[in-house]
Formats: sequence, structure tokens, C-alpha cells
Amino acid sequence: MTRDTRVARWAVSAVFFLTGAGTANWAVRIPAVQSALGLSDGRLGLALLGVSAGAIVAMPVAGHLVAKHGSRPVTWVAALAFALALVLPARAPSFVLLVAALVAVGLANGVLDVAMNAQAAAVQQRYAEPIMGRVHAFYSFGGLVGAMIGGRVAAEGIDPSAHLTGVGLAIAVGASVVMLGMLPAHTDAAPDRPSSRGKLHVLLPLGILAFCVLFGEGAMMNWSAVYLRNVMGTGPGTAAAGFAAFSLMMTLGRAVGDTLTLKLGAVRLTRLGGALAMLGVASALASSHWLPVVLGIGAVGAGLSIIFPIVLSAAARTPGLVPGASIAMVSMCGYSGLLAGPPLIGAVANVASLRGGLALVIVTSALVLLLARAVGGHWRPSATSDVVANRQPVGSHTAA
Repeated sequence: MTRDTRVARWAVSAVFFLTGAGTANWAVRIPAVQSALGLSDGRLGLALLGVSAGAIVAMPVAGHLVAKHGSRPVTWVAALAFALALVLPARAPSFVLLVAALVAVGLANGVLDVAMNAQAAAVQQRYAEPIMGRVHAFYSFGGLVGAMIGGRVAAEGIDPSAHLTGVGLAIAVGASVVMLGMLPAHTDAAPDRPSSRGKLHVLLPLGILAFCVLFGEGAMMNWSAVYLRNVMGTGPGTAAAGFAAFSLMMTLGRAVGDTLTLKLGAVRLTRLGGALAMLGVASALASSHWLPVVLGIGAVGAGLSIIFPIVLSAAARTPGLVPGASIAMVSMCGYSGLLAGPPLIGAVANVASLRGGLALVIVTSALVLLLARAVGGHWRPSATSDVVANRQPVGSHTAA
């Protein structure tokens, strides 16, 4: 493995970390922004939809930009835009301007998400073993660190605008430094390749997989604490334990997911993850005590943790398609699930019950099981990997 490849891996991992930390710092200041503008929960929820809506709009454009200019410069510019956009919601003086600010956050985050995943996919092609899970783990780890720092800052009573300005500055400086270690633009730029727009239908199974996985993630992130608090009757501390268990298991699952992919194969691991998520949700909904519910929510996090990185890696390897465009399309499908999941669960809860709404995650996890074959078989190094290029032995594995 060449030094440049190793440096590029840590550089893109650092961008994932910075993005996760920035998102978490904003998340812990949402209550302060809500209070400052006097927003009801309903109006706040409507405003927060702007983030996902902006991301979905930006992703196809991001795929085009990455294909034309390469992922490195697009990642850098998008990281700077994300750093600037993080400051805007805390400075919004009205509901309308808050929505506009959150759309701006979503637009920047959507481009950054596609570009940094395209860079990670380019680095992955040079490795003889899967690394996407551990790269994504840095996003989850950044979220945990960002939540701790942001919570401490909030507890000190520091103004959200000053807080997020500092966070944005740190992201801008950090991204500008680590960008120097990324693979150069010509690595994955493909300005002369014909458009793959008419061929994107081949990504439909991967798009459905991404939708189902992020549907489940959005459900747990938005409804797990509500379920424990309102249905199980726990206190606020115990209710928060559900989300904490989900986040922790997501991080750990991604940290070990690459090793499991190498040993079990992408298809088998995706199936196991879907099955674990199904069992986790089912056990949580069937239990009458809070502890099995928390454990079940954690199982969902473990089950879903590695699947989205696997799906993105498979999309980047799709023959005949520009990786940036493939990642953009699959990511857009995933964000659609993240956007649709929470309100759909809420609608079902209004008609039936929250248990019934969360049961939709069992359905989407079952679809993950059915579509797992779309991610491919056992991991094999790319023909362009440093190890293959240098003709070093990498071992062999049977197909999943």
C-alpha cells in the first residue's frame, strides 16, 4: 500500500469526522433556536425538513460536479459551504429565514455527502480490503464527540450563534488542511465520459436498499426516545438511552463492519444485518419493559450500521457508470427514506398507534433481506488497487 493511498484514507476519514461533529453540534442547539424563535414542535419539524429537502435537490448536481471536476475539489468547496451554512440557522430572525437557512445546510451537506463518499470510493479502489465501513465510522464517532462538546457548550450558556461560528471555523480550517492529503482530482474526474443518466435504472435495487436502511435509521433517531417516553412511560433519561444505544451500536458496527465484510461477504452480511434489525424492532415492540426496548433499538443500530457503506461501495463499482453519479443517485434514494420515514411513521401512529408506525421498520428490514444480493458477493480487490498493481498476494475467498 502506497503512502499516498494511506494518507488519502485518513484525510477522507477526517472529513467524515468533521461533518459528523458539525451536524451534532447543530443538533444539540436546536432547542435553543426553537426557544429563541418561539416555534411550536410542528413548525420546528416543518423547518427541519428543509435539511433533507435541500440534500435531495443537491445530490444529482453533486454527482455531475464530481464527474466533471473530481471529488477532491468538490469535497473542499462543499466543506467550506457546509461550515458557513452551519452558522446561518442560529442567526435566523424568523421562521421563514430559518427554513431558508436549513435548506442551505441541506444543499451544502448533500454535495459534501456525495463528494466525500466518491473520494472514499476512489480510495477504496486502491485497497485490497474493504475500508468504507471504518471511514463511515468516523462520521458516527464525530457525531458522538460533537454531541458531547456541543452539550457542554450549551450547558455553559454560550450563545448558539457564537458556538456554531466557532464550529464552522474549525471545520473550514480542518477541511482545508486535510484536503491536501486526498487523492488528486484526476483520480475520479471523468469529464469526457458519456453521461450515464440513461443507465441509472440498473441502480434501482441498490436505491431501494439505501431507502430502506435510512428509513430505519431515521425512524430510530426520531422516534425511539418518543416511544420510550410516551408508550413505555419512562423518564427523560431512560428515553434518551434508546437513541444513545442506537448511536453507539451504529458506531461500533461500522468500526468492525469491514472485517466482517471480508470474512462473511457483502451479501451475507447485508442479510444478517437486515435480520438483526428485524429482530431488534420486533423485540422492542413486543416488550413491556424498557430494558429490552433499549437493547432492541441498539440491535437495530448494529444491524443497519454497515449496510449503507456496503451499498455505496457497490454503487461505485457498477460497470459502465461514473462512480460519482452512481453514489449521488443511491444517496438521493437513501435521503428520500430518511425524509419520508419519520412523518410516515407519525401518520400511522395518528391513525393506529406508534407501535404500528414503528412496525414499518420490520417491513423495510425484510426488504433489505430480499434485495441483499444486489450488493455483490465476497470482497475482491479492484483491478486498480495498489496491492493488485504491485502483484502482492491478497488471498482468496469463496463467493457468498
